[in-house]
This record gives sequence, structure tokens and C-alpha cells, in this order.
Amino acid sequence: MVVLGFYSGHQSSSPFKDNDWASYTLGIFICLNCSGIHRNIPQVSKVKSVRLDAWEDEEVQFMTSNGNSIAKAKYESKIPPFYYRPTFTDCQVLREQWIRAKYERKEFICIDKQEPYSAGYREGFLWKRGRDNGQFLSRKFILSEREGVLKYFNKHDAKDPKAILRLEQINATFQPTKIGNPNGLQITYLKDNSTRNIFVYHEDGKEIVDWFNAIRAARFHYLQVAFPGASDADLVPKLTRNYGKEGYMEKTGPKQTEGFKKRWFTLDDRRLMYFKDPLDAFARGEVFIGSKENNYSVLDGLPPTTQGNHWQYGITIVTPDRKFLFACETENERRIWMEAFQKVIDRAMLPQEYAGKAIKTLHRH
Repeated sequence: MVVLGFYSGHQSSSPFKDNDWASYTLGIFICLNCSGIHRNIPQVSKVKSVRLDAWEDEEVQFMTSNGNSIAKAKYESKIPPFYYRPTFTDCQVLREQWIRAKYERKEFICIDKQEPYSAGYREGFLWKRGRDNGQFLSRKFILSEREGVLKYFNKHDAKDPKAILRLEQINATFQPTKIGNPNGLQITYLKDNSTRNIFVYHEDGKEIVDWFNAIRAARFHYLQVAFPGASDADLVPKLTRNYGKEGYMEKTGPKQTEGFKKRWFTLDDRRLMYFKDPLDAFARGEVFIGSKENNYSVLDGLPPTTQGNHWQYGITIVTPDRKFLFACETENERRIWMEAFQKVIDRAMLPQEYAGKAIKTLHRH
């Protein structure tokens, strides 16, 4: 037996960091987090530490003959362009189902088999959080690519849906911490020119990830029709988007004399929305954040004339119309928020984003 000594000479193609572990049955190097997932599918993948475990000669030879690049060419050869490929920063359920889809179910090897998220129609039950009572109740959802909608029903035998979500307006993002369920998914859409949040989950990780990829597939095919000249590379970033930053800050009202109140903030592209509670259905207000070419900027600290008690670490967002004042609880939180704001401000505005400047900012403090 030997300790694996050729690791430093192998460059992993994995997007995950710190690949100090290996699956000696698949011939790939993996990170610590993914090693735990691989251990849960021992019929497919058996794991050892690169640095700590002893290795048989034949295991070393198998690793030498394979590697991440060869495995990727085999197990990822037929991935649909819309399928979400998680990174090491994504939640556990996305990473686990990605690994199981590749190595356990072998979904991306054969092009003849149609997976359920590719069918263009999906029907099933999800646990949805009630807007007013906060309880999660089972609701029937139907995704119809032909109709261009996602709809849900308040009663299992109801003929008319409670809400109809147009595919061109939908976004979906996993929110296990905020929702309090490892399979928690947040779906948003526009209702009366305001963002409406729907929070759902399913007991089965594969089921909720299939719903997520079904939404991405439906949006992908919608965008292919809407923008016939666009390449897959142009369309894929528009299927779903993660938020630039979420968390608590304090804010004051437009007159800046109303005192500071704690609110939950979500930075969704150029829209900074704030909520009284992280699971509110509607934002209490929205602030559009443009680019530096349009006289938007973010400043460290608050104006010296600022009144009222507030957290110590202030941020000022300057827009052509007014200044917005926020305060963070820690210096680290302020740094992260300012980096997120600056990233948006440094990006030139697209023609369609100018329409976002017309969003009515609500001032329900």
C-alpha cells in the first residue's frame, strides 16, 4: 500500500475548491464537501483521502488512467444547456442532485432518454407558504411551456388557479436558510408592477431540483423563440439568477428624519428591495440602482447631519434624485454590501434596464 503521491501533478477540472479527496471507483478528485455526498452513494463512488489514507497499487493506477477531465467528457457529454451546474458556493441539495444526476442516474450520457424536467409540462404538489398565515400547505402546481405559464391552485380539485405566473417574468432561487428547509425554493414574479415572492419546498431533493430545472428549461425555450438569433451562451445567464446580496440593514425614510428601522434587504440585479420580514410576499419598497455613468454611487458612512439612533456602520447610496441612507451591524457586513452595490454601479446599463428606473419606489418605512 502507498500514500497517493501524484496528486500535485494532476490539475482537477472540478469547479470545487480544495480537492484533497478522491473517488477511487470513478477516478476523480473531489473537495471535502462533495466527498460527503459521494459517500452517500457507495454503490457508485468510494472515497479516500488523498493525503491521509493508504492506497493500493491498482487504485493508484486507476486514478492515473482516469482523472477529472476524462470523467467529465464521459458523464457530462449530453448536459442540456439549461441545466443548472452548481458551484461550491451553492446549497447542498443542488450539489447533491448534480452529483447523483451525473454518476448515479447517468442523466447526461444518453441523449435518447428524456428527463422529466425537459418535457415542457410538469404537474405536482409542493408545500407553499401562505401569504398571510405563514403556514406551509400542499398546493398543486402546473408548469406549461405551451401556455407559457406556471400556475398553482389553492385546492386540489380546483378548476381555476389561484395565481398565474408568466414564464417571461419568473425567477427561481434556492433559499434553504431563509425558508428553513434544505429543499426550499423561492419563486418570484411581477404582479401589478411589484415583485411577488412565493416560498415552496418538497420533501424530496430530486423533486425540487427537477422543478427548478423545469422552470429553467421552459424559460430557455421561451427565450429561444423571443430571441431567435441569440446563442445558448447568451440565453443561459438569463434563465434564473441568484441575488447579489441579502441580509438585514437599517434604513431611514425619504425625509431622513424618521429614525432608522431594521429591514431585510434583497439586491436583485439593479433592484434593492426591502421587507419587514425575510418571508414577506411583497416588498415594502424598491430602490433602483443605476450605473456610475448615470450618476449613481455608493459612499462609506452617513452624512454628518444624520439624525436618530442606528447601527454604527453606515452606507450612502447616491442617485440622481436623492440619497438613500443605510446602516449595517458590523464592518464586515458593510464591506460585503458595498462591494455588491459597487459591482452593480460599475456595470453599464443595458437599454432595457432604463425601464427599471420607472419603478415606483414605495416608502412604507
